[in-house]
Amino acid sequence: MASTLPWTFRQAPFLIAGPCVVEPDDVLSRVAEVLVRLADELAMPICFKASFDKANRASGNSPRGPGLEEGLRALERVRAETGLPILTDIHEAHQAAAAADVVDVLQIPAFLCRQTDLLVAAGRTGTPVNVKKGQWMQAEAMAGAVDKVRDAWPERQEPAEVAVTERGTFFGYGDLVVDVRNFARLRAATGAPVIFDATHAVQQPGRAEGGASGGCREFIPPLLLAAAVAGADGFFLETHPDPARALSDAATQWPLAELPALLRRTVDLWHRSRA
Repeated sequence: MASTLPWTFRQAPFLIAGPCVVEPDDVLSRVAEVLVRLADELAMPICFKASFDKANRASGNSPRGPGLEEGLRALERVRAETGLPILTDIHEAHQAAAAADVVDVLQIPAFLCRQTDLLVAAGRTGTPVNVKKGQWMQAEAMAGAVDKVRDAWPERQEPAEVAVTERGTFFGYGDLVVDVRNFARLRAATGAPVIFDATHAVQQPGRAEGGASGGCREFIPPLLLAAAVAGADGFFLETHPDPARALSDAATQWPLAELPALLRRTVDLWHRSRA
């Protein structure tokens, strides 16, 4: 069993991985078991992620998740059973304190990265915060989002634990484009560790089919490997035992059975590029 330790983004390379949304316990357990083995095999910090609510969906009829209370209970079970640190999204300021009581990392979704009240509420908890870069924003504009979290951070717990995530740009044109320069630009602008979200980066939000965004899963490996060389400190991957049956982001989740091989290649290349 992996040990539950206070999460820090200053331990590169690291991985944040799990299903998009909180699913039944058997799905969460299958994913978590693989992540525990990989953390031990690669001596790599791994954080389990799943969202209790997916507030931004292509269709109002799309599954959103079990909600705050039930979702946090499910994530708490994963943490207790595996020792893995846990990450989840928050969408409203009032959710920050409740989520911080259970999970180890709070995440601000890309669409909400300019929401001051949400960023401040997350920072005030003193829980590590991952802020995803908005699909419409240039890298330098993320400095303000990071500063909002840092300025709200409890003095007794400084320095603030905050990271930024690159997940592609050009939203609104039916596709996302990853500019590998953004890893250096985000780090220079914010002074924060930079994460690459390889699964959301291959979404095609403007090409929704059946109420869900499309995507090109086949481009996850080349983009992930490019990020490893280009300077990402950590990686974000949504993964599922059977992506076609996933309750959210079925087109872009990486098959769980193929995760170990992909992660081994990525970590090896990350270290080689820094030798």
